Amino acid sequence: MGKRIDPHVHCRDWGQSYKATIKSVTEIARRQGVVAIIDMPNTQPAITSEELVMRRLSTAESEGCLDGYYLYVGATRSPEQLKEAVRLVRDNPKVLGIKMYAGRSVGDLEVPDEEGQRAVYRALAGAGYTGPVMLHCEKESLFRMDLWDPKRPHTWLMARPPEAEVESVRDQIRLAIDSGLEAHLHICHISVPEAVELVNDARRELDISCGATPHHLTMSTDDMKTRDGITYKVNPPLRDRETAAGLMDLLKHGRIDWIETDHAPHTEDEKARSYLSGIQSLGTYSSFLEGLREDGFTDAQIERLTYSNIKRVFPKIIE
Repeated sequence: MGKRIDPHVHCRDWGQSYKATIKSVTEIARRQGVVAIIDMPNTQPAITSEELVMRRLSTAESEGCLDGYYLYVGATRSPEQLKEAVRLVRDNPKVLGIKMYAGRSVGDLEVPDEEGQRAVYRALAGAGYTGPVMLHCEKESLFRMDLWDPKRPHTWLMARPPEAEVESVRDQIRLAIDSGLEAHLHICHISVPEAVELVNDARRELDISCGATPHHLTMSTDDMKTRDGITYKVNPPLRDRETAAGLMDLLKHGRIDWIETDHAPHTEDEKARSYLSGIQSLGTYSSFLEGLREDGFTDAQIERLTYSNIKRVFPKIIE
């Protein structure tokens, strides 16, 4: 089993430690051969400042998990906050990038409107930022929340349809080019083949990549029609079976840069009663990769998808 990096996990320390901790997520990761994880900033409170970054790292150290633990700092529309974020990525070896939620996910760390997003790109370009910008892409103006019925979990796809992701990806590419930003853009948990093609077309003008999750590659809205369908509610939503198959084909042909689990623990009660989005996917990572081998992926392909392509974007990672 080769070395692996998971650049997209949600540890739950502080306000949500009852769900999972840096220690528990790290232990799962190590059992799956993952030597480094990168923690997302939509925590409680959200990681947007040096004070909170240092508090987070102190928490990791107190849990005995600082080795192999890295994190992102969240983006807000504040120019001063963004300057601090740029400095943190530049100066702190544990801070590997800036995460912008260009659409609501879980928590309140978001910049959903185009003017706010444009301001973020301009601020980062003005600060000379060249590190990674990690993007959650869903355009809220295209949501149809009136179609969401928790008793029919598969309607989550209708409420947050594929075009919401596609158009958000299109927006981020355009805004980044217009701003003159020279950073590396990464589209997180991409789930629609059309969005993947937008990323690949943009490689001529931008340093850009995209990652896909095991659940978007192997699951579909059919899973959400089962008795425990609410378990599979995620952002962006699971797509139909044909879309998932198309995404897997693009992964196999090198059009998607890496695999990221988007491991996002919630309690069973929270999923059943509050309908929170997120799935615990890290614990089945090895079996997912074995499925790729059975599907004809070579060991070299899997190594690139789980390690070397990621390490190229995040050279500060030390295993």
